[in-house]
Amino acid sequence: MPTLWAVVGATGTGKSEAALDLAERLSARDGRAAEVVNADAMQLYRGMDIGTAKLPVGERRGIPHHLFDAFEPDEEATVARYQPAARAQIAEILGGGADAILVGGSGLYVSSVIFDFQFPPRDEATRAALEREHEDRGIAPLLARLAELAPETAVAVDSRNPRRVIRALEVALLGGDARVTLPSDPELWVAGESHESTRILGITSERTVLTERLDRRVERMWADGMLDEVRALIPRGIERGKTASRAIGYAQALSQLRGELTEPAAIAETQALTRRYARRQVSWFKRYPGVTWIDQTAGPDRGALDLAVAGD
Repeated sequence: MPTLWAVVGATGTGKSEAALDLAERLSARDGRAAEVVNADAMQLYRGMDIGTAKLPVGERRGIPHHLFDAFEPDEEATVARYQPAARAQIAEILGGGADAILVGGSGLYVSSVIFDFQFPPRDEATRAALEREHEDRGIAPLLARLAELAPETAVAVDSRNPRRVIRALEVALLGGDARVTLPSDPELWVAGESHESTRILGITSERTVLTERLDRRVERMWADGMLDEVRALIPRGIERGKTASRAIGYAQALSQLRGELTEPAAIAETQALTRRYARRQVSWFKRYPGVTWIDQTAGPDRGALDLAVAGD
């Protein structure tokens, strides 16, 4: 019976390659195909390739990949929109007799798929009003209101990310708790009768090595044409996109193109934010129960992957 695999971990740890290695090992062991489903929020966007380290089609080893390049940059990607699409794709893969490999580092997106996940309340009118307030008055009054309504959330939220602040305040105004994103004892989601089990593989790397790797990756992004990529996305609406325009690296490249940041400053800011994001990802996935951790500090550990597959 087919298995749903989740390959998770911080950015830069080698999840994409690990997912491909996993697919090949499953095929060799069982003669059963495996297909990859994206769980990286920014890799959902068409044209956002360099800055998201999206694996080129020619390097996917012939393994089917799904939910990559699903949205235009001016569309808003939300976990509420992503969850049903990802689950439907996984159910289709498992129903066809193949294993599904969910791969990505967007913790909320992964959790929404593999666990019995409940979303905090939403109200479009409230959200729109808060967005207008932000445009008129800035982020400080929103943070002050959030601190009154939900002090613990206000301390935990990324105060430099208006989208997250607005969402947290929206939830607080509706009487919900924005911090409740994963139950303390989460139950796994079951796709249907063809879904035998779920296995979670965590890809990790020693912090100092990962930090160096991430810093060099950001430098390569600019060397590989990050500005040209972003310049080409402007006519496609990236500046209007609530999600895409704030993506790490893309926001900084847009600022550089507008003359608001020098190139060294854009690169340095992207590096700092990437390192911070990686730390949050590590903290998020450490809470997952039943993870098999594979350390790839020295590069792909195919031996450890073989052991993980053998233990299935």
